[in-house]
Amino acid sequence: MTTGEQPAEAVSPGACEGAELRSQIVELVQKYFAASFPQTGFVPGVSRITTGGRVFDHQELVHLVDAALDFWLTAGRFADRFEADFATMFGTRYASLSNSGSSANLLAVAALTSPRLGTRRLRPGDEVITAATGFPTTVNPIVQHGLVPVFVDTQIPTYNADVSQLEQALSPRTRAVVLAHTLGNPFDLGAVGAFCRAHDLWLVEDCCDALGARFGSQAVGTFGQLSTASFYPAHHITMGEGGCVMTNSTLLKKAVESFRDWGRDCWCDPGCDDTCGKRFGWQQGQLPFGFDHKYTFSHLGYNLKITDLQAAVGVAQLAKLPGFIACRRHNFARLRSATEDLSEHLLLPEATPNSEPSWFGFPLAVRSGSFGRLDIIRFLEERNIATRLLFGGNLVRQPAYREVAHRTVGPLTNADFVMNQAFWIGIHPGLCAEAIDYVSEALHDAVHTLVTRCPR
Repeated sequence: MTTGEQPAEAVSPGACEGAELRSQIVELVQKYFAASFPQTGFVPGVSRITTGGRVFDHQELVHLVDAALDFWLTAGRFADRFEADFATMFGTRYASLSNSGSSANLLAVAALTSPRLGTRRLRPGDEVITAATGFPTTVNPIVQHGLVPVFVDTQIPTYNADVSQLEQALSPRTRAVVLAHTLGNPFDLGAVGAFCRAHDLWLVEDCCDALGARFGSQAVGTFGQLSTASFYPAHHITMGEGGCVMTNSTLLKKAVESFRDWGRDCWCDPGCDDTCGKRFGWQQGQLPFGFDHKYTFSHLGYNLKITDLQAAVGVAQLAKLPGFIACRRHNFARLRSATEDLSEHLLLPEATPNSEPSWFGFPLAVRSGSFGRLDIIRFLEERNIATRLLFGGNLVRQPAYREVAHRTVGPLTNADFVMNQAFWIGIHPGLCAEAIDYVSEALHDAVHTLVTRCPR
């Protein structure tokens, strides 16, 4: 097949031979996995304890090779399957794949600027409430669309937005709230949801770190009009690169996919023509009647599509997600229990009330007056335990935001505390019980050593 059409059911005599060869290739891929990715045990002090990483078996390789043999390189049958399965798993009507979680956030905010939303569309100068502590690409789409971020402070030790400041953040220009569930710990969706309903605001949930988390009886990602996910290798499941936008709104889904697919008005899948049945029967804007709908553009869009190779890996990963989530919760609980006695010097994480987190990491903060954060980070890193800061800390203080127009609610004291005192360590499914116990022992050694060296 050398045309632009997607693979069809084989009917030629050579197709039988192709199917047999494909079966042989799959069998060889399974053998290759066994030979090339042997299981290794944990060796304390030698094995690297990472903050995240890929957890996979032969199924991911089989799917990847299966997609490669189709040689359908843009989104195709695996992307369609993933979007349908993902939406079903998380209880949303639509799931639209993108090339990263950051792109998903960009598309979610972009969709809210669509002229098709009428008076509810976001326009330059409108304000969007967000958290001062977090990952930059939760906030960047707000700035990139000429909107004004309004930063609220952080609650500690949930590390989510301080919902008590929402009313203070409100102004006549407020149009939306964009917040992330920090490290898989849901923000207070009860308070945020009620606030958005009371003031007729859009809500975008950044769930890139929080697949499988719940607030009350409901999955995160189903409260806002739009929500996003990431499939980077450190996240709950991976495609290498990849992201997704979820919504229950047909209008918003079409806007998301238009911005993702060059801004075009046409909704035909790659390689397909005339899905609407009137490809040359449209008249829009100042274009002549009959102008090719495939080349009619209704938004200032991008090309943020995913490949079917990535989606194929995602399909295999999605089947493992419930087990991954359970493992993260188990590792978190084990480490939380083992470090309870360190709470005099380390501020331990807490779940948001009425929530069931799907933990991305284990956040800690050095209590003021105990010792320096850099001291304990160095201690852990020397013992092969990877650490990360809580993303950008207080984003307002990052160089990239120096000239960004914004408002803040109060002095952002807790965001500064996070910037100076907080860090996190991994609890992902690739870590066994022995690894978690080793981390606990190292934390105990670190605190004892540093407190002895630097008494209060």
